Amino acid sequence: MFKQLREDIQTVFKNDPAARSVAEVILCYPGLHAIMMHRLAHRLFKRRLYLMARIISNINRFLTGIEIHPGARIGRRFFIDHGMGIVIGETAEIGDDVVLFHGVTLGGTGKDKGKRHPTVGSNTMIGAGTKVLGPITIGNNTKIGAGSVVLNSIPDNCTAVGCPARVVRKKYDKEYNPLSWVI
Repeated sequence: MFKQLREDIQTVFKNDPAARSVAEVILCYPGLHAIMMHRLAHRLFKRRLYLMARIISNINRFLTGIEIHPGARIGRRFFIDHGMGIVIGETAEIGDDVVLFHGVTLGGTGKDKGKRHPTVGSNTMIGAGTKVLGPITIGNNTKIGAGSVVLNSIPDNCTAVGCPARVVRKKYDKEYNPLSWVI
C-alpha cells in the first residue's frame, strides 16, 4: 500500500510542474485523494460489498468533486489534474500512465447491460472537458484534445480532436510504416 502511494506521489511530480513538496501533494491534490479512496472502494466492490463501496465512492465525490464508480478498473500511475467534474463509469477500464484533466467523462450512452463505458489504453492523455462515451476503445499512446466528444474507437498512437472527435495525427512505428522504404 505504501509502495503504491509512493508511486502515486512520484506520478504527481512527473505530471505537474506546480507540485512543490510531498506534503503539498498529500494534503492538497484531490486527484490523489480520489484515487486512494477509489482503490478502497474497488476492493470492497470486488468482495461484493456493494453498498459500502458505493458509500465510500459518494464520500469521495463529495470531498473531491471526482466521481469514480467503485467498479471501474484503473491501472498504475493514473494522474488526475484539476479533477473537478471528472466522471468515470462502472465498466470503464483505464490502463497505466493515463492523465485526465478536469471535466472528463468516461460515460455510457444508455441503459445497456454489460460493458457500456470506454476502455482507455496505457500512456494516454485526455484533455479538459472531453466526453468519451460508450463501449469504445482509446488506444495506447493516444492524445485526445480538450473539449472533444469521442463516440468511436481511436487507434493506438493517434491524436484526435473535435466534436465528434476525429484522428488528426497518426504516428507510425518505423517497422509498420508503409512508406518506410522512402525514408
